[in-house]
Amino acid sequence: MRAEDIILKPLLTEKGYDGIAGMKYTFIVAKSANKIQIKQAVEELFSVEVKSVNTLNCKGKLKRQGRTMGYTSSYKKAVVQLKENSKPIEFFNSLS
Repeated sequence: MRAEDIILKPLLTEKGYDGIAGMKYTFIVAKSANKIQIKQAVEELFSVEVKSVNTLNCKGKLKRQGRTMGYTSSYKKAVVQLKENSKPIEFFNSLS
């Protein structure tokens, strides 16, 4: 898989904003990607050095509108910690 296929989009939440100061960035990634592939994709796309990658699978929530019920989409989330000597990711700098 290409790096663009692995990193789908950044996940911008309150907890994610708190991690930016500590060089922790959160992304939604492909469900089939493993930690090594995620690390290589982030290093390739953003030209940074990755220290660690933590992943978790998020199940979709049950939503209801009237008598119609369904689930939101499930996704995989990755929290990427950069090394101290690495430069920060520029996209997130404008947000904090």
